[in-house]
Amino acid sequence: MAGEGEPSLQLQMVWPEHLLDQPPAVHVASGYHLRTYQPGDELRFYQVMALAGWPGWDDSRLEPWIARIPPGSWFMAVHTASDTIVATAMGLHDHSAHHPFGGELGWVAADPAHTGQGLGMAVSAAVTARLLSAGYRNVHLYTEHWRLAAIKSYLKLGYVPFLYAPEMAGRWRDLCAALPWPHTPDAWRTVQRRARTADGVST
Repeated sequence: MAGEGEPSLQLQMVWPEHLLDQPPAVHVASGYHLRTYQPGDELRFYQVMALAGWPGWDDSRLEPWIARIPPGSWFMAVHTASDTIVATAMGLHDHSAHHPFGGELGWVAADPAHTGQGLGMAVSAAVTARLLSAGYRNVHLYTEHWRLAAIKSYLKLGYVPFLYAPEMAGRWRDLCAALPWPHTPDAWRTVQRRARTADGVST
């Protein structure tokens, strides 16, 4: 929930239609490797989520998310020498009016002790590629305005801002100035044909 004075609507980003057959490349830093979820990963996942700023995860909170994860769509970045999970991201089934038959990149988090290794981008790329290979054609994500490093990573991967509400154009203009990143709203609208506007009309 947004605090007083903070925007009430989450930012959304979509994978462009022209890249549906071009999944992002997955690059993993030396000393780390990626794998999918294994039973027993839960405790360390809760720890990583807390370290990343989302405390309070436990079995009951995880349960409804588990039910939405397509097979092979929950990725972990592992520090090879210690065999410790240090970053995570989930692929989720997320059907909504904006995103019919949608696949969501969700809950991207990393241990701050491993910042600078590109691990958040690696697990995000892996999830995106998996959702595309599973047949999702409306891949998207939700994020917060203050997660500038994460937003820049998503932009570098190929995601574009989804201007689903009138206020989004101005918010993304300010974000692009802060990052910095080119502010190209006309181009964003052109490549997100499969996303839908708030009134249900395709963009």
